Amino acid sequence: MILDLDIGNTLSKWRLKDADSSEIRSRGAVWTREEWRPGADIPDLDVVEAVRISSVARRAVLEETVSLLRRRVGTVHVARSTAEALGVTNGYEEPGRLGVDRWMGALAGYQLAGGCCAVDCGSAITVDFVLPGGRHLGGYILPGLRLMKESLKLGTRNVAIDPDSEAEELLEPGRRTVEAVNHGIYMAAVSAVNRIYSEVCDQQGVALPMMLTGGDARVVSRGIQVPHAVWPDMVYGGLEACFPLTAAERAGRLSGAPRVPSPVALEKIRAALAFSMLL
Repeated sequence: MILDLDIGNTLSKWRLKDADSSEIRSRGAVWTREEWRPGADIPDLDVVEAVRISSVARRAVLEETVSLLRRRVGTVHVARSTAEALGVTNGYEEPGRLGVDRWMGALAGYQLAGGCCAVDCGSAITVDFVLPGGRHLGGYILPGLRLMKESLKLGTRNVAIDPDSEAEELLEPGRRTVEAVNHGIYMAAVSAVNRIYSEVCDQQGVALPMMLTGGDARVVSRGIQVPHAVWPDMVYGGLEACFPLTAAERAGRLSGAPRVPSPVALEKIRAALAFSMLL
C-alpha cells in the first residue's frame, strides 16, 4: 500500500492506495496537531510500503511526522516547491516560498491539461495559473469561506454553507444574520475567483481550463461562471506525478482526474469582463 498525506494548517487528509492496482482503498482526515501520531490516526499503517507527503503545516509537525513514519515505513517522499518540475517553471521569485500544496496542484493541473487555472478552496482560497508551455505565473491568496466567517465575530462560525445550495439562492440578500453572513462571504469568494480568472486570461491572451479542489470546492464551484471541473485529489495528483510508484502513475494516469473542461472563447471572457467594468 501507498500512503498519501496532504497535511494542511487545519486538516491532515490521507488516503491508502493499492500499489499493484492503483485503486484507492480508504481515505480520511484528522485535525492537524502539534504532536501528530500517524500510528493512531491512520489505519493499516503496518501494510504501508511507501509514503508521499505534501505539507504546509509548521516545520516541527512535518519533521515529527517524517521521523515517525521512517521508523515504520521503508520509503518516505516529501514534496518540496522547486524552481522547476515536470515541465513547469515556478513563478515565485523565491520558489521555495510557494506553498507546496499550490505547487502540487499546479503540477497536477499542467500534467492533465497542459496549462490551467488551479483553485484550492481550503482555509484560504488560492488561485494559481500555469500557461501552456509550463510557465507558472504565480497566483492569489484569499481568505477561505470559514476564515471570512470567523473574522466577522458574529457568532455564526459553526453554521456552515450547505454545499448542495444553489448558487442563485446563495447570491440573494440574506433575511437572517446567518444568511447575510453566508451569502456575503459566498458572493465575495466567487466574485473574486471569477474576476481573477477573467483578468488574468485577458492579460495573457489565453483561455485556460479551470480546476477546483479543497474542502469548499463543491460549494464555490456552484458560483463559477466559466466551465470548470472539481478534482478532490488534485494535490494527491501532484504527488503521483512527482513520485510515480505504480504502473498507472508511470503511464501518466492520475487518480480521480476529471475530464478537462473546454474553456469558453477568449473573446467571450473579454466581452464579459468589459461589461462588468461598465456596471
